[in-house]
Amino acid sequence: MEVTTLLILSFLLLSFTSKPVPGLAGSSAATVLDISGKRLRKGVDYYILPVIRGRGGGLKLANARNKTCPLDVVQDQFEVSNGLPLTFSPVNPRECFVHESTDLNIKFSATPATTCIQSKVWKLDSYDDSLGQWFVTSGGVEGNPSPQTVSNWFKIEKFNDDYKLVFCPTVCNFCKVICRDVGIFIKDGIRRLALSDQPFIVMFKKA
Repeated sequence: MEVTTLLILSFLLLSFTSKPVPGLAGSSAATVLDISGKRLRKGVDYYILPVIRGRGGGLKLANARNKTCPLDVVQDQFEVSNGLPLTFSPVNPRECFVHESTDLNIKFSATPATTCIQSKVWKLDSYDDSLGQWFVTSGGVEGNPSPQTVSNWFKIEKFNDDYKLVFCPTVCNFCKVICRDVGIFIKDGIRRLALSDQPFIVMFKKA
């Protein structure tokens, strides 16, 4: 009887103390698929394209706010353009594939000709008071999940039969973060990525 009781107590203790590490549980989530139905792979070049056609093309970097740096992530105004290729890096460095609702870095593999020399990793920029928006820019830090890099983590989530981009990082247990969809903010004909109540519905095409 004493042996049985000890085993039960040991099991209960293990159940209460074994907690998953935030942001590292991606392997249990569904894998994101590209337009060919293949799984998105870490470090492979893809284009992020709009599902709804007739409203611009793929994503690229541009000096959209009269600033040298950082460059904004924008949608190309031409539907036929794929934009610039990007790679995805899951928060868990052991993961080979990209999973839904899991923290990841998004990084352009190329940049336009510019005097802005900085990282091509996406980050959520500081709040723009003049426009009342949080914009997605370059200049983020790849890897190193921590409170110092919390603005550099995004997620891909299912949206009906398609996908959307989301900012809701879980790499820091105690940080207060914004959780909102990434959408398109249009001003002066420029389509910038920004936090929005209307998600930018996307698909992924291997470059």
